[in-house]
Amino acid sequence: MQELTGISFIDLTDDQHQQLEAFEEQLLRFNQRVNLISAESEHHFRTQHLLHCLTLTRRDFPDGCTIVDWGTGGGLPAIPLAICYPEVTVVGVDSVGKKGRAVRTIARRLGLDNCYSWTGRAEDWDGEAHYSVSRATAPLGELWQWHRRIAIDLEGTPGDGEWQQGLLALKGGNLSGEIEALRAADSAVEVERFSLESLLGRNEFFGEKEIVAIG
Repeated sequence: MQELTGISFIDLTDDQHQQLEAFEEQLLRFNQRVNLISAESEHHFRTQHLLHCLTLTRRDFPDGCTIVDWGTGGGLPAIPLAICYPEVTVVGVDSVGKKGRAVRTIARRLGLDNCYSWTGRAEDWDGEAHYSVSRATAPLGELWQWHRRIAIDLEGTPGDGEWQQGLLALKGGNLSGEIEALRAADSAVEVERFSLESLLGRNEFFGEKEIVAIG
């Protein structure tokens, strides 16, 4: 199996590398009976799914914080983030029961006691979180509404190299309409954008993809 060299922006232990490899194995096994990712993308899992999610590690999350992953699907990016940040609590929210059960089972098999799954509509989740993440789930304005409803403040201020509190959305394509609608709904919102191609180098898959940080 190809090593996961350079797949994260943070230093990972051998155990974390092994957990990421085990996650790949478990997800692909579940994918034979539960549609967690498209069958066509299975052979590109490490690039199109795992590396894509791990771009969120270009900045860190503070120890002790809670992250909610809206529309987690097969645990992307919830499970990779839980592996990379063992002192952080991650909750994957998805409306499809089979996906939620798969995420819960995979997390248990990987020994992740900081990763949870909740099944239901995002509007109905009654938890609290310091950060929200999402990967191709909903328009930015809708995601921001979900985040604002459940957001709580950190005890301290994020340090150097850590994400400011808010929403981190993995998005692609022309986002001008989504950002315009977001600003129309909340004129005080701050938006920061990071091109994945500038982070990872020229790549056909990442060409129009980016991280949108909203706070």
